[in-house]
Amino acid sequence: MNKSILRLMILLLLLPAMMSAQKQKTERAYAAWQAGSYYEAIDYFKDVYSKTRDKQLKAEMVFMVSEGYRLVNDPRNAELWYKRAVKSPFPKPEAQYWLAETTKKLGRYQQAIEEFRKYRQLVPGDPRTEQQIRACELAMEWQANPESYNVEELKEANSKDSDFSPAYGRDDYGLVWFTSSRDDAKGNKEHGATGQSFTDIFETRLDKKGKWSTPVPVDFVNTEFEDGSPSFSSDFTEVYFTRCEAGKRENKGCVIMYSTREGVNWSDPGKIELLVDSLVAAHPALSPDGQTLYFVSDMPGGVGGKDIYRTTRTSPGSPWSRPENLGTDINTRGNELFPFVRSDGTLYFASDGHIGMGGLDIFSATPQGGDSWLVQNMKAPVNSPADDFGIVFERDADKGIFSSARKGRGDDDLYTFEMPPLLFSVTGLVRDEKSGQPVQGAAVQLIASDGANMQTETGAAGDFKFSLRPEVDYIFLASKKGYLNGKEKETTRGQDKSREFMATIQLTPIDRPIELPNIFYDFGKWDLRPESMVSLDRLVETLNDNPNVTIELMSHTDSRDTEEFNLDLSQKRAQSVVDYLIGRGIVADRLTARGYGETSPKVVDEEIMKNAPFLRLGETLTEQFINGLASDEQKEIAHQVNRRTEFRVLRTDYEPAR
Repeated sequence: MNKSILRLMILLLLLPAMMSAQKQKTERAYAAWQAGSYYEAIDYFKDVYSKTRDKQLKAEMVFMVSEGYRLVNDPRNAELWYKRAVKSPFPKPEAQYWLAETTKKLGRYQQAIEEFRKYRQLVPGDPRTEQQIRACELAMEWQANPESYNVEELKEANSKDSDFSPAYGRDDYGLVWFTSSRDDAKGNKEHGATGQSFTDIFETRLDKKGKWSTPVPVDFVNTEFEDGSPSFSSDFTEVYFTRCEAGKRENKGCVIMYSTREGVNWSDPGKIELLVDSLVAAHPALSPDGQTLYFVSDMPGGVGGKDIYRTTRTSPGSPWSRPENLGTDINTRGNELFPFVRSDGTLYFASDGHIGMGGLDIFSATPQGGDSWLVQNMKAPVNSPADDFGIVFERDADKGIFSSARKGRGDDDLYTFEMPPLLFSVTGLVRDEKSGQPVQGAAVQLIASDGANMQTETGAAGDFKFSLRPEVDYIFLASKKGYLNGKEKETTRGQDKSREFMATIQLTPIDRPIELPNIFYDFGKWDLRPESMVSLDRLVETLNDNPNVTIELMSHTDSRDTEEFNLDLSQKRAQSVVDYLIGRGIVADRLTARGYGETSPKVVDEEIMKNAPFLRLGETLTEQFINGLASDEQKEIAHQVNRRTEFRVLRTDYEPAR
C-alpha cells in the first residue's frame, strides 16, 4: 500500500480523537475562566492556541489570553497578546480598546491616544473613547506638574508577593495591619485569579528607631480562605475585614467579618449579615463616628461592576440598615473599590471608571449636601499609570500609606506618602533706580498681615532674605539715606506648593529732580487729563511711604510762546498737581508748586537717548539747540522732552502737626 495513503488513513482514524481532546481542553479553559481562575485559564487557552489549526479558534484563543493577562494585572503580557489579537484574521473591536487601555496602563500616554483613535474609527459612538483620550492628556499634565506629596516604598513591610490595603491599628500609628499573599499566609491554596497564595492579614510595628518590624500573621482573623482589607474603628476597639471562601472551581462570594477588643483580647470574628451568599460584600470602611459602614459589592441593581455602598446603625452592637448605593457621583460603569473615610467626612476610594492615569486611581470625594459628592483625582505622585488603591491617613495629618503596582511586576506594594510642610521664603535685591547698581546697607522691613514685623540690612550685593508663613500678606519696605523709600508686596495666600519668591525693590535717589511720567494737559491749558491720574496716584503712594518728606512740584513748558505766558501756564499746571495730591489726602504743607516755564531745559541722559537716539548725551535742549535739529520731527520730540512735570525733595525731616 502506498505510504501516503497509509498516513492519510491513520490521520483520519485519529482525527475524531484529536478533535475531542481539543474540545475538552477548550471546555476546560472556559470552565476555569467562568470560575474566575484567570491565571489557570491562560495556560489552557495558550495550549489550545498552540495546537489548533483552526484560524478562527486561534484568533479567539489569542483574544482570551489577552483578556486573561489583563484581568490578572499583567499589562506587559496583555499588550503583547492584544497586539496579536488586533492583527488576527478575525479581530474584535474590543481588542483594540483594551490594547489602548493597556498601553495607557503602561504609561505610554501619547501612544495610547493613537490606539484610542484607532478604536474610535471602529466604534465611533463609544463614549469611553473621548474620556480615555482626555484622561491620557491629563495624566501627562499631572506627571509634568505633580502634587507636592513625598512618596516612598515601605520596603520593610513589602515582599515578593502582593502586599496591599493597609490600616492603622493604634492611635500612635505605630501598628499597621495589611493584606498579603506572602509565603507565611495561612491560606496556602493557590488563587486561580492571581496564581499566588490566598491572602491573610499581617501586622508590622514601628520600633523606637523608626524601623518597621518583620510582618507576622494576625492569627485570630486568618483562615485557609482569603482574608484581608482590615478597617478599624476610630477608638481601635473594633476591626472589620473581608473574607472570601472560594474554592478552586467555585465562588461562594465574600463577606464582611468583625471582631471587638476588650483590653488586649479580641473576640472571635463574626459575620455581618448584609447580603445573600454568593454576592460580594468586601472592603469595609467604618466612619469615624462608627455609625456608617462603607463597603464594596456587585449586588444586582448597581451602577457598574463593583460599587460602593453604605449601611448605618444607631449604636455599636445595633443592627445595620439595608445597604444604600452611593450613586453616580461615586460609582461608574467601572469598578469602585477600597473606601476609606477621614474625620472630616471626606471619602477616599479607588476607581477605574473615573478619569484617571491608568488602572485604578485614588480619588477623594467631598460631601456637597444630599447625595452629591465632589470627586477629585489625587493625581501624581500618589497616582501612577499602574493600579493605586487602598489609602489610609493618620487622622488629621496629610500623610499615610497606600498600595500600588507601580513597580511594573504586577504585584502590589505598600507606599508611604506625606505632604511636606509648606515652606516659603523671599530673596530680594535692592537697587538704585537710576544706575541699576545694588544698594548696600539699606534697611529692609518686613510687615506681615499676621502682625509679624522684622528688619534686616542688605549685604554688599544689595541682597536680603526672609522666611515667610503660609496664608499671609507681606510688604517689604526698603530705606536708606539719600533715597526715597521703596517697597514690594507678596502673598502666600492660596499657595499650595512651597516656593521661594523673588523681589526687587527700586530706591529712587533724591539728589536730583524726579520726573513724573505721563502727566498730560490739553494745549495751552492746566487741567489734568484723566490719563495723568495713574502716575499721580503712584506719587500719592510714594508720599505715604515717605511721611517725613516734603517736595516741590515742578512744571516745565517748551519755548514756543512768550516767557511770561509759559511761566504763568507752568505755575498753574504745577498747582493743579498739588491740588490733586491734596485731594488724595496729602497735607498741603508738604507740597510746594512752582512753574519754571521754559527756563530749565532738559539735559539729555541715557534714558532720553533710548527714545531719541539723534540726541547726544549731556546736551542741553535749549531753544537754539532745538532749532538746529535736522527735521521738524526731531524738533517736536525735543520740545516734548522739555514739556514735563517733576518733583524734588526739599526736606526729609518733616514732622506732621499734632
